[in-house]
Amino acid sequence: MVTLKKIEKKIGVIERYAEFLPVTTKTPIISLNEGNTPLILAEALPAEIGLKNVKIYLKFEGLNPTGSFKDRGMTMAVSKALEKGAKAIMCASTGNTSASAAAFASRCGLKCFVLVPEGNIAKGKLLQAFRYGAKVIVVKGNFDQALELVKTITSTTDIHLVNSLNPDRIQGQKTAAFEICDDLGDAPEYHAIPVGNAGNITAYWMGYKEYQKAGRSGRLPKMLGFQAAGSAPIVKGHPIEKPETIATAIRIGNPASWKGALLARDESGGLIEAVTDEEITWAYRFIAEREGVFAEPASAAAVAGVKKLAERNYFKPGTTIAVTLTGSGLKDPDFALSFKDELIPVEPVLEKVKKIIGA
Repeated sequence: MVTLKKIEKKIGVIERYAEFLPVTTKTPIISLNEGNTPLILAEALPAEIGLKNVKIYLKFEGLNPTGSFKDRGMTMAVSKALEKGAKAIMCASTGNTSASAAAFASRCGLKCFVLVPEGNIAKGKLLQAFRYGAKVIVVKGNFDQALELVKTITSTTDIHLVNSLNPDRIQGQKTAAFEICDDLGDAPEYHAIPVGNAGNITAYWMGYKEYQKAGRSGRLPKMLGFQAAGSAPIVKGHPIEKPETIATAIRIGNPASWKGALLARDESGGLIEAVTDEEITWAYRFIAEREGVFAEPASAAAVAGVKKLAERNYFKPGTTIAVTLTGSGLKDPDFALSFKDELIPVEPVLEKVKKIIGA
């Protein structure tokens, strides 16, 4: 007789880190078992960019339920919205937020309204929003204009905003910093992260500080944020009216968490810089083709930034760098297929296949 082992209950970030989150016994936990994403040691990257005796770990958030880090914040935002009696939620999105909001709304029966900028959302993300049942509205403008509309609507109706302006989102997203400390045994010396709407760099810094204060880690990392050069309002010091970059997830001209990003940079002694689309493309291909990690273009901005700083001898030997990869490469199939990859047609004949592979 075969004895089935008891299946251990898997838990999401709220249950795992409840002591650090603003939840009570009255909070209905809406979860898809998000979090607990892998921290992958990069084996080829350090040597490629000239870093000796420095370890680089890739925090691959693309393995969250909807394929991005947004699930960490959305489990909190939707749980708290439901606790407050919400019947509907709403967000502006370049893609990942819309997918996550729609998924968590479907999980608990809430209506979900999504505003996306026309022509500036990857197909994989748009597909998710549709399939999870959201009502998708295309704004003939950019993300920042869409967000202004959402802010106005949610401030004058009983629809709840779930963009990162919602503090519950930041609370959930900070749990990634907890996981990194748990996995490494301490915080890394450096943490590199893409910066779009800037909620994530704000959240990670909050998480690192709280974990150190609670005695769960012994140090704080320098926060290293990277924007795309054509969409770098924080770097340039003013909003960008028409941001442009291949990395659609960070194509944002006026970040909602701008002040939080500056606080993370300044308190940690870190920096926020820009990387070009060419640098992002190199990093995107390298981590997929040499590290086996397929992440969306926005994720690659952080890898490109680490390479840029390595060329300036920024990193001290014997240290550790954590790099947040924000989402799965499957989110943006058009960009993934935009290279001159060769499809080799062949008849189903053994010798012809062997000739092609050189066997």
